[in-house]
Amino acid sequence: MNNAVAGFSKLSKEDKINWIATEYFTNPTEAITTIKQYWNNDSKLQQLHDEFIENTITNFYLPMGIAPNFLINNNYYSVPMVIEESSVVAAAAKSAKYWSTRGGFKATVLNSEKIGQVHFIYKGDVQKLENFFHTTKSKFFSETENITKNMQKRGGGILDIELRNKTNELENYFQLHATFETKDSMGANFINSCLEQFAKTLKVEAQNYDGFSEEEKNIQVVMSILSNYVPNCIVRAEVSCKIEDLAEKKIENPQEFAEKFVQAVKIAEIEPFRAVTHNKGIMNGIDSVILATGNDFRAVEAGVHAYASRNGKYSSLSHAKIENGVFTFWMEIPLALGTVGGLTSLHPLVKMALQILGKPSAHELMQIVAVTGLAQNFAALRSLTTTGIQEGHMKMHINNILNQFQTSDEERIMIKKHFESNTISHAAVVEFIENLRK
Repeated sequence: MNNAVAGFSKLSKEDKINWIATEYFTNPTEAITTIKQYWNNDSKLQQLHDEFIENTITNFYLPMGIAPNFLINNNYYSVPMVIEESSVVAAAAKSAKYWSTRGGFKATVLNSEKIGQVHFIYKGDVQKLENFFHTTKSKFFSETENITKNMQKRGGGILDIELRNKTNELENYFQLHATFETKDSMGANFINSCLEQFAKTLKVEAQNYDGFSEEEKNIQVVMSILSNYVPNCIVRAEVSCKIEDLAEKKIENPQEFAEKFVQAVKIAEIEPFRAVTHNKGIMNGIDSVILATGNDFRAVEAGVHAYASRNGKYSSLSHAKIENGVFTFWMEIPLALGTVGGLTSLHPLVKMALQILGKPSAHELMQIVAVTGLAQNFAALRSLTTTGIQEGHMKMHINNILNQFQTSDEERIMIKKHFESNTISHAAVVEFIENLRK
């Protein structure tokens, strides 16, 4: 137990599994059986999954669900969602159906600019560096033409490169701050390849620049890397309707509901403790679609939460208002997504998810993802300001409890019947199961 292992990455898959099973489990045979239960019977498909990451021993399943009836810009979508949390898909679907009869969701991509930076140390005269940059700037473009050629054919490429002086924050620290358009690709590899060439050009040209002293020529490149913070890659999603049209079974007084809803959003705008949970709910919707479509949810999460703090205080991503008798709920959010490259062309279920969405462009996918996040947020706030969040959540969570106790079909019927009129809690469900089995 807890022993180091040498050359683990060089072991065969079988040997990796055997070592894990022997080292960490009292019943290695049982552990191996569980691990292999999740292998795909199709050996080629399993190999494909094995090669997504390193040191693969098995597949980790998450459920993939569908939230139908999303009316977005007058087109209907069924949205694939991959997530482990109960009630998320149900909530999204409920919101989608609700707004489908009230004009649907409107979504617009406001900008799609990506960012990358070359971080470097320069010890010398700042004016000389600025002169050097203006003299050399065209070479950053020309010496990356072999990288940008195909992207330019698709309408993308390098938009601009700036020299930024950051010495007031860190001694001798400067940046090449570059912006990119990557069209339907998320563009990470493209951007990083461009940046690494910028770094080479920077160092070579500095060595040959007559205006520098010998010390000034020795520019130290610290790193070249894209940024997952994309404040100019923004999509807006919104819903609106007359206040009286908000009415439904659980919204008997739409004016009161609208006012309470707006107050709930305003609390999330000014209170960080609430804003974090508020935005987490938005990300329930966003992350699940990003996972289903093979995109990088960690990159999106990092960028989104940075954006939520852009004004110096963590705040709500969504906003709401009542104006001239009209309720409006909206969100603007940074999303750098792709529909080509990476897992989008490799993972069979990712390809299926994109097919279900009608093979969207990156811009269309940004709109769908943002709308799903807004729908999720609406569902959560509607519950919080009416029946409370736990009613719906616990109804879904009860299935997990029933599975945990391996209840029979007969037991499930009795349990669900009982909790139609009784408060659901984990303890109450467990107690009821134990009493049934006495």
